[in-house]
Amino acid sequence: MNLRATAPALGLALLPLLALTACGSGGTPGTTAVGVQASPAPTGDPVAAVRTVDSIAALLPADVRKSGTLRVGSSIGDPPSAYYPNGSDRAPAGLDIDLADAVARVLGVRLDRQEASFESILPALGSGKYDVGTGNFGVTTERLKRIDFVTYVNDGQGFAVKKGSTALKGKVTDLTQLCGLTVGTGAGTTFEATLEAEKGVCAKAGKKPYDVKVYSEDAAILTALQQGRIDVVMSTINGLRHQASQPAAQTTFLGEYHRLDVGLAFKKGSPLTKAFQAAVNELIEDGTYAEILAKWGTTASAIDASRINPPEHR
Repeated sequence: MNLRATAPALGLALLPLLALTACGSGGTPGTTAVGVQASPAPTGDPVAAVRTVDSIAALLPADVRKSGTLRVGSSIGDPPSAYYPNGSDRAPAGLDIDLADAVARVLGVRLDRQEASFESILPALGSGKYDVGTGNFGVTTERLKRIDFVTYVNDGQGFAVKKGSTALKGKVTDLTQLCGLTVGTGAGTTFEATLEAEKGVCAKAGKKPYDVKVYSEDAAILTALQQGRIDVVMSTINGLRHQASQPAAQTTFLGEYHRLDVGLAFKKGSPLTKAFQAAVNELIEDGTYAEILAKWGTTASAIDASRINPPEHR
């Protein structure tokens, strides 16, 4: 990712709070929005008690069981999905981190976590660079053509504005409500795809079109919103809700627009999906899953069972 917010140059200890990872984009590590102070990660470690389940580990291919390692391409952006609570030189934290670590424990393997920009992970799965990708990837019809998914939460698309803004009043239920506004979102995300695909709705309604500003860093979007260069943000439900709960961010969450399943990502035809699905379901059944979601404030996104390649929500 090549855009950078100005905050690091000011020497501030800041935390990116605008999560674009679900269905969307992670951020470049270390970039932060202006004026948003760092906060610690939630306490508790529900992953620590997870043990290997031999019958599930046996679902892995023989070569994986022999090596004992899986390469994970991980997008580290913002809470609650994945972020750096103590700086990019320390371990990341978040829902995606805990969930992947818990799955690895069930499978009896070690994760070789390699940080990568959100938009690079899915192509890299196809090339064999990574075995699995994490980044709060939304399951869409288009992505299912080239990627396999094992679902673990239900998140989706939402909108937020700067606190006190009168640009939008209430929940966005129709994109014509955005007409005449400047919308900020992340590069390579389902948000960008939705906004571009529906750009003609304003003309059909006889209104001025909305303008889409795409950013490659999470923090740059929040900074743009704070500084009035965009009117509204389209991002993840969980991320925007979390952001609005942080007083320094000065944003208002406008509610859900479209729900999407979120999944661990694999190259098409990967032999790993059944083992990962079984591992997620084991975590759901033994209660670890609920503990992880509660830790990160995402209980409302819980699923009853993991699925492989479910159809996109309509």
